[in-house]
Amino acid sequence: MNKNEDSFSYDIDAYTDGAARGNPGPSAAAAVLMKGGQVVAERSIYLGHSTNNRAEYEGALLALETAAELGATSLRIHTDSELIARQVRGQYKVKNPDLMPLREKVVRLAAKLEKFAIVEIPRGKNSAADGLANVALDTALGIRPRRD
Repeated sequence: MNKNEDSFSYDIDAYTDGAARGNPGPSAAAAVLMKGGQVVAERSIYLGHSTNNRAEYEGALLALETAAELGATSLRIHTDSELIARQVRGQYKVKNPDLMPLREKVVRLAAKLEKFAIVEIPRGKNSAADGLANVALDTALGIRPRRD
């Protein structure tokens, strides 16, 4: 897995996020996929009672699955989760047994691509995915989503 290859033009750039209220608590994940600077897909899912780290992994899985549906051969995931990015790249060990199968699935799906990278970004640069995850969470909880 590549750390960060800015010189390579990826088919899809995906912004992913997970949200958990209470951690653990009600949670959701989201992915916003872009091609050439334009949004080509948005996906979100309510996960029920879970942790933020699981939600972050589920966001990455949404990106990988959606990129495959779109026929992408290369994907760069942008996440504000240092833990997830570094676990997927093999820089950190996965100590939580609940996260091990999620990491394995991310790696397995990423291996099907010609090129894959997962990079860390500041939380402030991930507002689209963050907002989408929170709308999914609010909707599932019966809370009227805010419009900012």
